[in-house]
Amino acid sequence: MTERIDFTKSEQYTLSIRLSADGFSFSIYNPLADDDFCFESYPVDASRSLTANLKEMLARTDALNHPYKRVNVLYDTSRFTSVPFDVFEDEQMDGLFYHNFRQVTNEIVLCNILGKSNTVILFGMDKHVHQLVLEHFPKARFFSTVSPLTEYFARKSRLGNTRKLYAHIRKQLMEVCCYDRGKLLLLNSFSCKQASDCVYYLLYIWEQLEYNREKDELHLAGEWATKEGLPEELRKYLRQVFIVYPKAEFNRSGISKIEEMPFDMQTLLLCE
Repeated sequence: MTERIDFTKSEQYTLSIRLSADGFSFSIYNPLADDDFCFESYPVDASRSLTANLKEMLARTDALNHPYKRVNVLYDTSRFTSVPFDVFEDEQMDGLFYHNFRQVTNEIVLCNILGKSNTVILFGMDKHVHQLVLEHFPKARFFSTVSPLTEYFARKSRLGNTRKLYAHIRKQLMEVCCYDRGKLLLLNSFSCKQASDCVYYLLYIWEQLEYNREKDELHLAGEWATKEGLPEELRKYLRQVFIVYPKAEFNRSGISKIEEMPFDMQTLLLCE
């Protein structure tokens, strides 16, 4: 709840806003005091545009009308692609992105440079939403929701001597990050309406990358990671299947205690 935040000191805080067609949310966090933290959800009207919903949230939410030290905006989209940092050039952003996606109107292509992964994430964002955010928060930083996940999993993948596949599973969507001791091998998203879809894609990727069924590791994260018996079904084929629990991952932070907080937002805040 925002009641625990002293807005006279808002310029000490980090504001992070997550924008998704499924709903908006935001957190306010003081990096110097772990207990100075709040998380709020904001429902969206599916019959209205993302821009209209965002205008309403900004107008009606007092907490979003204070100055902050840092403003992060997480944009939830499956329209993203990765490029090795060594070959990335700013002027080629649009060309690289639309080589993989059909061009649409009212879209701006943005990038996140990921140092731990030596990778650049290109992603598309609604131009009107981007403009509205900058009008309200001129110094806002924009992230694809997959970017903090990629960085966090890259760091985790360096532990041990096995190759690792991380699957972030939520309603009707799965994001997959594959690593060989920190080296990103594959980053992609898949539409998954049920657990059997997840099993199919994960086992297919496992075979294509020639992962070892006995030694290499599969880690499941996200709100749907344990739904419909998914871990049990995968353990029929793979020996090393693990569940990523935020409370265990981030046990030194009060942020992990907010169960409804999306995992990508947690990784963004705690890995900065």
